[in-house]
Amino acid sequence: MGSASNPTLSTGLRRYLYVTAAFTGAAIMIVEILGAKMLSPYVGLSHFVWTAQIAVTLVALACGYYVGGRLADRTQQLASLYWAILAAAAYLAVTVLICKPVAYWCLDFRLAIGSLLASTILFFVPLALLAMTGPFLIRVVTSSVVGVGGNVGRLTSIGTLGSFVGTLVIGYLLIPFFPNSITMYLTSIALLLICAGYFAIFRRTTAVPLIVIAIVGISAWFGAQFASKTTYQRFVERYFGNSHFGQIQVLDRSDGSIRYYLNDFLVQNTYDPERKQSVSQFTYLLSGLARAYVTNINDVLCIGLGVGIVPMDFASHGAQVDVAEINPAIVPVGAKYFGLDTNKLHITIDDARHFLNKCDKKYDAVILDAFLGDSSPSHLMTHEAFSSIRRVLRPGGALVINSFGNLEPGHDFFVASLDRTLKSVFANVHLHTATSDGGMFFVASDRSPLEFVRRPDLQSIHPMVVDDAEASFSHIVETVHDENGLVLTDNYNPAEFYDAKNREEIRHSLAMHAKDL
Repeated sequence: MGSASNPTLSTGLRRYLYVTAAFTGAAIMIVEILGAKMLSPYVGLSHFVWTAQIAVTLVALACGYYVGGRLADRTQQLASLYWAILAAAAYLAVTVLICKPVAYWCLDFRLAIGSLLASTILFFVPLALLAMTGPFLIRVVTSSVVGVGGNVGRLTSIGTLGSFVGTLVIGYLLIPFFPNSITMYLTSIALLLICAGYFAIFRRTTAVPLIVIAIVGISAWFGAQFASKTTYQRFVERYFGNSHFGQIQVLDRSDGSIRYYLNDFLVQNTYDPERKQSVSQFTYLLSGLARAYVTNINDVLCIGLGVGIVPMDFASHGAQVDVAEINPAIVPVGAKYFGLDTNKLHITIDDARHFLNKCDKKYDAVILDAFLGDSSPSHLMTHEAFSSIRRVLRPGGALVINSFGNLEPGHDFFVASLDRTLKSVFANVHLHTATSDGGMFFVASDRSPLEFVRRPDLQSIHPMVVDDAEASFSHIVETVHDENGLVLTDNYNPAEFYDAKNREEIRHSLAMHAKDL
């Protein structure tokens, strides 16, 4: 009976191969998750994007396993494998440089096709190269069929544990605290070091491989230092940081007239630092519609902090304001750059559904402004979510929602579905909109009839947006074709699929606007 392991491998080399399997397994998961995050500023994070990223990853792994196995049958020269890992590391470093132009090019395609193309161009090759590791190492460490099962199990488990660690590291350490570009460069450098270790220790090579590794490694390091630095001609960057929910950025116009809050490079709010007022009409609609429809507002729940402008507006009028915000990183940014006073609000860092499920307090108004990029989170737009909101509303209270949509027949699935879903919970629903940017403001309440109890205070609105805000306050959409939508539920909520075209257009518009900054 032959030995299960290759007797020509030293103990040190065999252990190093196990380390290689762990590192490449970790790198695969980091690239899969980080790849979607790198593309999110341009194509979003809808199920189309994750489907594309996962599909590309699986196909790349399948191809890598196949090629790695075929290569191992022809030669067991480990240098071949480490050259493949080196090529993957170099490609990953390049993805940081080409991600933006590739993503913008893919915006010209439908979202499903564009996200698939972008993921393929950027991540298929390095993922396939890394996937070659498993079958190649199995062949190298195995000299007899007797113990092949043990070697397969051992290397597979080590690679899987590496993937587990990589998933935890990218999710809990790298994404929250480092720019995506830095994380990708660090992943590239880690793979380069694995290759350098093999060539230097086990091949004792000091020629071409180490020179190439040194050049690529140094280039990656310098790239890491400057990757997050963007030069603007008309703007000054006040803040740049990462978080669990995207990159946060604060820009000022060079003349100091307007401050921009961006998430994943998409403009989310605008602010006049001198007047200390928002320059985005949606902030006035959210607070103004609540005060227009509700007689007395003493307690308010804001689902989504934004940068704190809407909650602070309510607090300045004497209301007690609770905020459910999922992203803790935005709180200090709002406090430093947008006039947020955390002492005047009660902020809970929590997912809105979890907050609502355990909430036993009653509110006069609930503001739903959990918005990122092209849409609100789908799980907050269902019959069950609205039922939870109605449960915490006092009689006569109102829910006000900020959303985007399209009223044109054939493109109105989301608006029709949202209207229909709200009406399945509340007695009355109004839709306010009068601008061409697709901004929609739903008001839902059990009051009947649902009508203004006071006129909105237009004097408090920034001059740049007062006309648009007045038009939206005044214009209530009389006809929403509910038959073009359905009641969205936790069990069945296809809004992202049927509203994909509208969201593509909105995201494309936001991305193009951000590109011009």
